[in-house]
Amino acid sequence: MARAAYRAAQQALSAADPVMAALIERVGPCRLVVKRRASPYEALAHAVAHQQLHAAAANAMLKRLSMLGGDGENLPQAAQLLAMGDQELRGCGFSRAKMAALRDIAARTLDGTVPNRRALQRLDDAAVIERLTQLRGVGPWTVEMLLIFTLGRPDVLPANDYGVRNGFRRAYGLTDLPTPRALAEHGQRWQPWRSIAAWYLWRAVELPAEQFGANS
Repeated sequence: MARAAYRAAQQALSAADPVMAALIERVGPCRLVVKRRASPYEALAHAVAHQQLHAAAANAMLKRLSMLGGDGENLPQAAQLLAMGDQELRGCGFSRAKMAALRDIAARTLDGTVPNRRALQRLDDAAVIERLTQLRGVGPWTVEMLLIFTLGRPDVLPANDYGVRNGFRRAYGLTDLPTPRALAEHGQRWQPWRSIAAWYLWRAVELPAEQFGANS
């Protein structure tokens, strides 16, 4: 998405929701970064590594995997990863479940279940989710991260994401986290810019508590 699209999103979200307007005012311009050179294989592997882990720990694991695979920057190719043994992957810090998920992603990349980026771009959001959640260890959240951060889809709301829910709680002055269903229902007013709204809700978690009410 280009800067012009972000500006349009900010204006539309502000007009549709006064609380979102206040959050956008606090955070400033959207700085969502889309990794346009990443392949679906790489994006899914990165997302699996980050499942239920702090970003620093996940990135350290991925760094070790990239060093094991060769250049220290890019992940090993799918065939290389499949050739690695448990000891090698465990040495990078991956659990048994994550090793199984990474191997399935690699195998499904080689057999075409995970298409290349160009083919994936031709599918709508629902079709991408349906196709990729066939993979082991890949649920809707993982695919939603790919849709937002790799394909740059503008209208994806990961309503089950803890950070998004917690950002909503803070921004809207709630005592408890919203249910995914309640968040999804509220988020209908953010269409067709729900990915941008999610980005702002993630930023809400990073803002000082004094910028919000007593429940923050």
